Amino acid sequence: MALVHYPVVNRNSEVIASAITNLDLHDLARLSRTYNMPGCYIVTPLKDQQSLAKRLIAHWCDGVGKELHPTRCEALRCLRVVDDIAQVRQDIRREWGEEPIVWATTASRQAAALPYREARRQLSESGPKLILLGTAWGLAPSLLQSIDAVLETIRWEGPYNHLSVRCAAAILVDRLLGSGP
Repeated sequence: MALVHYPVVNRNSEVIASAITNLDLHDLARLSRTYNMPGCYIVTPLKDQQSLAKRLIAHWCDGVGKELHPTRCEALRCLRVVDDIAQVRQDIRREWGEEPIVWATTASRQAAALPYREARRQLSESGPKLILLGTAWGLAPSLLQSIDAVLETIRWEGPYNHLSVRCAAAILVDRLLGSGP
């Protein structure tokens, strides 16, 4: 799984780099560890944001935070801070010996989306899979054009459609890796 901070879009559909949040890092690390995922990449080219993420991880894994909450370190060690998606793909190729199948998420309904049932079936096949989660107002169109499939959108009721990436990731991962139907 990769939490993408660039390239993403803002509310005006402009391509931007978004800021890292403490809550996203903690919750996605805990989600990754809970579902025994190989790791969670934090993707940003911004050096100050990389430094922030690394300081947060170090606090909980090397500092006083580790003494206070040792299991938090266990989760936060799942995080890998990288510059871009190319680096994620290269890391996965090096680790698995092959190119990952790349899926993305989006809050807008897609006509040709990959249903969760089919995605679960594909996960049972060998080979690495990578799920891209967008921050801000979602993944940039250029990135969506370079992936293998867009996963089925999480259904919502009513006019409000704005789950946090943390909530959406938890629903998505449970649908793909959970023991439910």
